[in-house]
Amino acid sequence: MGYQRIVIKLGTSVLTSGSRSLDKAHMVELARQMALLMHSGVEVVLCTSGAIAAGREHLQYPVLPDTMPNKQLLAAVGQSQLILAWSELFSIYGLHVGQLLLTRADLRDRERYLNARDTLNALLDNNIIPIINENDAVATNEIKVGDNDNLSARAALLCDADLLVLLTDQKGLFDADPRTNPDAKLISSVKNIDADLRSLAGGAVSGLGTGGMATKLEAADIARRAGIEVVIASGHHLNVITKVANKEPVGTHFSAIDNPLESRKQWILAGPASEGRLVLDSGASVAVTQNGRSLLSKGIIKVEGKFERGAPIMLVDEKGKVLAKGMSRYCASALALIAGKHSNEIESLLGYNYGVAVVHRNDMVLLDE
Repeated sequence: MGYQRIVIKLGTSVLTSGSRSLDKAHMVELARQMALLMHSGVEVVLCTSGAIAAGREHLQYPVLPDTMPNKQLLAAVGQSQLILAWSELFSIYGLHVGQLLLTRADLRDRERYLNARDTLNALLDNNIIPIINENDAVATNEIKVGDNDNLSARAALLCDADLLVLLTDQKGLFDADPRTNPDAKLISSVKNIDADLRSLAGGAVSGLGTGGMATKLEAADIARRAGIEVVIASGHHLNVITKVANKEPVGTHFSAIDNPLESRKQWILAGPASEGRLVLDSGASVAVTQNGRSLLSKGIIKVEGKFERGAPIMLVDEKGKVLAKGMSRYCASALALIAGKHSNEIESLLGYNYGVAVVHRNDMVLLDE
């Protein structure tokens, strides 16, 4: 298989098969396919909808006013039922799951973003399937059309996935609305998402979920700009997950942009203003600017400013020349303790370790090019 890490998003209509309750028979089939990938060495991250639907089912379909508190009530009840169902199904194939409940605020806040990324990577490193969902029980404006479509795209960025798979009740993106036009044709490949393509997307029709094709296009655009391929396909297509993973023609495939690194550089450069500076010795300056290396604690001479973990900072040489801008994996006070020290001393000096790189090369934009 050509992919190493895949994020799979399952819509409510896929999990319920259009009914009012979770379709456990279909869920076990989806779990079987994901388990095959995991056992073959492909890492899988599952972004699952269905908490509110599961809550309604568990409470025997109560008649409640359509208010935010009641949606949160259903999500609070249903989330435990949903994760329990997935845990039981994956255990059939000898796999464990770990739950990450996120809101968009978690992904906007720098430190919370890094913490989520560390947790996600730790789960994958230990062969545990991360199951991600919107934290609807405490969210407010997050419960709206497209949350889990967009959340899955951000999860794909979070874990540096190769592929994002959006499974829905449609076969993919069509050149007309297949619900009203019997001559509508499936678009098998998309190179660019433009206004004309967006005009083809319709809304949600199942009444069970919150996403439609328009939000899937938004998610696809986010992911492909970061160099991640995207497939939108039917969650009920036979062996859809394994076929997509094997690059068989299923659904609509969206190509990643050719130069995703430039988009990331633009994002870092256009982000918040620098909150501090790290002065590097000559060896670290060369390693960063000429050899494409990450910055290690050993190469830091001085820490300037007060900043938290995940903050944007400038890297300068001993003469004050700006070399790069990057996102720090340690706060200023921690860096002051480990500056000039070997990476293997970080744990003993701080009592914790967020990795040997103070600023990873993937989180760094060279300004001295």
